[in-house]
Amino acid sequence: MSDNLPPCPQCASEYTYEMDALMVCPECGHEWAPADAQAGERVIKDSVGNVLSDGDTVTVIKALKVKGSASGIKAGTKVRNIRLVDGVDGHDIDCRIEGFGAMQLKSSVVKKA
Repeated sequence: MSDNLPPCPQCASEYTYEMDALMVCPECGHEWAPADAQAGERVIKDSVGNVLSDGDTVTVIKALKVKGSASGIKAGTKVRNIRLVDGVDGHDIDCRIEGFGAMQLKSSVVKKA
């Protein structure tokens, strides 16, 4: 109950307190992350929880169908030099796959190599 803690965004109570990395309101029970923690960079993880970054090499872990192609991307295909983007519909990796060209992948179907 300090003067520098923000009021609850749900009920506007001034009696908020910190609990680990969260802010908590004792009146309504609402929990939220403070604004400074939300301002940080978005962390993208692969299918097993490894943090991905631009330029990483990843391996596709399951066979993927590709629209307009008779064959898809096989499991085990290595993808080099990825770029992390805010893609559409969960596609957060921008890459170039040999034999297919430029495309976007979901981080849930790759594993860091």
